[in-house]
Amino acid sequence: MYGLTFGAELSVHVPASARCPAGFPGRGGRGRAGAVMARAAVRESVTLAGRAERARIAREFVEGVLGPGHPCRDVAVLLVSEMFGNSVRHSGSGAPGETVTVAVRAGDGVVRVEVTDRSGPGVPRLTPAAWDAEGGRGLQLVARLAARWGWRRRGGRTLTWFELSHG
Repeated sequence: MYGLTFGAELSVHVPASARCPAGFPGRGGRGRAGAVMARAAVRESVTLAGRAERARIAREFVEGVLGPGHPCRDVAVLLVSEMFGNSVRHSGSGAPGETVTVAVRAGDGVVRVEVTDRSGPGVPRLTPAAWDAEGGRGLQLVARLAARWGWRRRGGRTLTWFELSHG
């Protein structure tokens, strides 16, 4: 599925909303690039060092693939930042010399972003965060803003993904 060789998806979560949120910044008007992107299917990926400061490059990559005016661009950029940070913090990809791969597939009204890392001891799961906690809300954002999200693990790698719908 989507050009990556992994086993069946182990976890799929579908929130109530299946569209890019209308009130999210940048969702308003569709620019030319967004209109073109809605018709053309693209798939691009980048592999980055598993270091926190590389999250900026992951965000810029997703932003660049989707282009200005894409209705899901801002949401996708926010969510890839959360997932990249989780990969660096909670997987083996944060170790020296390890990497995180970000892939974007867009077309037919769906944007799918995949983040692949060196598997850690746990699996991606929603957990409640205390009101005064400084972290622990990343997957909650993914679950609330994405049309679907999930993860799968194979061969020492974990792929966490989300999909956004528009159109």
